[in-house]
Order: sequence, then structure tokens, then C-alpha cells
Amino acid sequence: MNLFADAFAWLFSPERLEGQYALPVLLGQHIFYTVISVLIAAAIAVPIGWLIGHTGRGREFAVAVSGAARAVPSFGLMVLLVLLLGVLRVPEAATITFVLLAIPSLLAGAYTGLEAIDRRTIDAARATGMTQWQVFWKVEVPLGMPLLIGGLRAATLQVIATVTIAAYVNLGGLGWPIIQGIPLRRFDQVLGGAILVAVLALIADLLLALAQRMAVPPGIRVAKPTTTSPRALRRAASTASA
Repeated sequence: MNLFADAFAWLFSPERLEGQYALPVLLGQHIFYTVISVLIAAAIAVPIGWLIGHTGRGREFAVAVSGAARAVPSFGLMVLLVLLLGVLRVPEAATITFVLLAIPSLLAGAYTGLEAIDRRTIDAARATGMTQWQVFWKVEVPLGMPLLIGGLRAATLQVIATVTIAAYVNLGGLGWPIIQGIPLRRFDQVLGGAILVAVLALIADLLLALAQRMAVPPGIRVAKPTTTSPRALRRAASTASA
């Protein structure tokens, strides 16, 4: 318990607001790398996922790519890219690492969102005279949006957690207090940095969970099913007829 008290004392110390490694600066760096990486990953993965979900082709390729990307260790990949690109390209190397980490979840969310749509809904839209483009934008994309945001949610949380290792290559972020505190045995600082990362992840998860809930079209928001006995049904029918 004293360690938690020390960690909060470290967090709220006036010294944390000063200098190159002030907590607001580190927080801004962490959010910057997260947002940039997720946006780039979305620009790559979402169109490909939508194409796979709309046409029904290439699903095996998407699954293979997603599995391979998840198997690659993020820290090892970042160090390898730093060595390949050079020390002057450290931000680019780190961003590529985070983008590759975010792609699988976004890709899966994009194509499963379209695949999960009942084919009868698609057929009904075509029967009304909609073109393929109209079916895609007016039916498939809105109905698939909740699962896409679910993929975005998973990707964002993964990137937030992984951006912590950017401090190993001197890119700052909320991982800096953790990386610096371990060799110095400043466990209050280490715990304080970990608390900040956890709080940021929880806030992002809450916001994206709300966005995912709001993305569900009003027409398919169904209340929880309830079990009604036959006697109750008969009573309701007789009441209605009266």
C-alpha cells in the first residue's frame, strides 16, 4: 500500500510538470504515436477488409496475414527496423511497428462486419433496385460498423500498450518513466508510469465502447429476449381482442 501512495505522490509532484520529460509532454507523445499508427493502419486495413467482406474473396489470405502479424514480436520488430532504417529513422521504424500491430484487428473487424450481415438483407436491398455501390454504402457499411469499431477498439488498446516500448529507442511516451525507473529501482516511478498507461487505455476503451454502441443502427437494437409462458400469451391475446 505504501508503494501505491508513493506512486501517486510521484504522479502529483509539481516536478512532473516541468522539463523535457514532463508528464503532459509524455502523454502527448503517447497519444500522438497511437493516433497516427491507428489511422495509417485503418487506411490500409479497412478498404481491404471491406473488399473481402463485400466480395467474399480473399478471406483465407486475410486470416493468414492477421495470424502472421500477431505472431511477430513487437519489440524485436521495432529494433530490427531501427537497425535497417538507421538511427535517424527511429520514429518511422516505431510507427511501422505499431501500424503492423494494429492492422490485424482492423482487418478482421472490417471483413467480419460485412460477413456477419444476413444475406437476406442484402438480397432485399438489391430487390428494391439498389446498385452494388448503394448496397455497400447504405446497407453493408452501416450494419458492419459496430464490428469495425470493435476491431478499432482492440487495435487501439494494443497500440496504447505497445507504444510503451517506444521509450527503449528514446521516443518518449508514457513508457519513459517505466524504462528509466527500472534500472534506478524507482518503483514508485515505475508504478506511476504503469498507472498512467492503464488509465489512458481504460479511457480509450470506454470511449470506443460507447462509439461501438452508438454505431448499432436504431432499427436493429433489440431488447433482451424474455421468456413468456403460453398462458401469458393467451391472456395477452384475449385482452387485445377485448
